[in-house]
Amino acid sequence: MRGFSPRNLKYMRAFAEAYPDEQFVQTLSAQMTWSHNTLLLDKVKDPEERLWYMQKAAKHGWSHNILAIHIETQLYHRQGKALTNFNATLPALNSDLVSEVLKDPYVFNFITTDDDNKERHLQSALIAHIQRFLLELGTGFTFVGSNYHVRVGNDDFYIDLLFYHIHLRCYVVIELKAGAFKPEYAGQINFYLTAINRQVKRPDDNPTIGLILCKTKNKVTAEYALSNINNPVGVASYQHTTSLPESLQSQLPDIKELEESLEGVSLKDDAKSDAR
Repeated sequence: MRGFSPRNLKYMRAFAEAYPDEQFVQTLSAQMTWSHNTLLLDKVKDPEERLWYMQKAAKHGWSHNILAIHIETQLYHRQGKALTNFNATLPALNSDLVSEVLKDPYVFNFITTDDDNKERHLQSALIAHIQRFLLELGTGFTFVGSNYHVRVGNDDFYIDLLFYHIHLRCYVVIELKAGAFKPEYAGQINFYLTAINRQVKRPDDNPTIGLILCKTKNKVTAEYALSNINNPVGVASYQHTTSLPESLQSQLPDIKELEESLEGVSLKDDAKSDAR
């Protein structure tokens, strides 16, 4: 064979050295494009981490650009890192599965505002970029509403963000806090979870889980606050920058690509539901 550039020949050699197992090459790596594979060779040097990204990309159908974003934001090192009380509030078989859905920190690099002193500003920015927010949350999240209204004892309450997770089959309540975590936040979200479980949750849904997103958190304080909460709750931090790095700007997918990715996941799950 002829016509290969020096660059391509170097990638071929690197590919052969990275994946000596022919069976592996014919299965997992074959499910991705050559550009996916060269991106992983360039950006991910640890074999175990590279395999993790390959498995996720193949499972969820990540495009080259979406894979690049997840590598750039180090998703491998953030997945499943949120502090939770799931071991005490969920069945043993479900605890690890649900924990993997949450991460820490959450990276909102698509928010370029420096006004994060109030929760409503953060909430507005996330809703304005809902496609990219869903991408950061991960596969399976379906947006239900913001400032979701519940009425308890003739009093009105408004939940910051409400989602439904189609794989876990449960509602997810997210409360946004612009500052550091405070113990009283745990009591507030526990109240909201109880309200959703009693008023919104269907009999075939799993228990609602909560996520408190704070600018910063003290791990010990958060552990104390969650220790006597009966509902499953996680606490994680978030970060964003006032400007996007040029390398990330060029890799961000456009709205059409994100919508196609999210619709593809939705169609797959609908097909599974119909099959059941």
